[in-house]
Amino acid sequence: MDIQSSTAIVSGGASGLGEANVRMLVAQGGRVVIADINVERGESLASELGESVRFVRTDVSDEASVRNAVTVAQETYGNVRVAICCAGIGTVGKMLSRRGPLDFGLYRKTLEVNLMGSFLVCRCAAEAISESEPGVDGERGVLIMTASVAAFDGQIGQVSYSASKGGIVGMTLPMARDLASYGIRVMTIAPGLFDTPLLAGLPEPARQSLAQQVPFPVRLGQPAEMASLAQQIIENPMLNGEVIRLDGAIRMSPR
Repeated sequence: MDIQSSTAIVSGGASGLGEANVRMLVAQGGRVVIADINVERGESLASELGESVRFVRTDVSDEASVRNAVTVAQETYGNVRVAICCAGIGTVGKMLSRRGPLDFGLYRKTLEVNLMGSFLVCRCAAEAISESEPGVDGERGVLIMTASVAAFDGQIGQVSYSASKGGIVGMTLPMARDLASYGIRVMTIAPGLFDTPLLAGLPEPARQSLAQQVPFPVRLGQPAEMASLAQQIIENPMLNGEVIRLDGAIRMSPR
């Protein structure tokens, strides 16, 4: 599928992996709606990138908010063909600790943002994409979700986070099967340790320690590398219904 002249919605597009995808799409001639809760950063990025980008404040855990972002994309640019789900939160909490059992509110919030948020973006975007004219092979568009290696190698304290990302992995194939008749593909990327705002707050020695856990290349992944894979997914029609680990061969230890 050709990115040029297509419209994409990128949740969590104001920073980190989402921002890298926004920049990639614009560089390839696409038009983008940034759906993010960070107003300051989202408006700044949209202003920097020009008329092909629009920011819409969006809470991905709220259906009306997500639907509004999709509506803005349709009304502003039309031809919605891509949705990339990068919005997410990282939470830590052991199932049982000296402070008691894991806070259910934390668990629920993590699933609401990471898992249900991805579902809502895909649900609303798929409806819009289905209205596009089919292209080669009857393709109308593609949905790309972001999981994590924690979906497979969850560490101590990652019960909530791993559940949310594991749910995304589990949705990928049935969602692709559900949408096949509409010419809509579904893929998921499971990044390893990437240099994003989630890790930016760590002390440099801690960041270096994490980087040393990656077999090769021995460093943190760069957001642009995830965006490069997303571009390949968009452009390669045979990529469908699969989860791709993008992790430098890391397998997370228990701690």
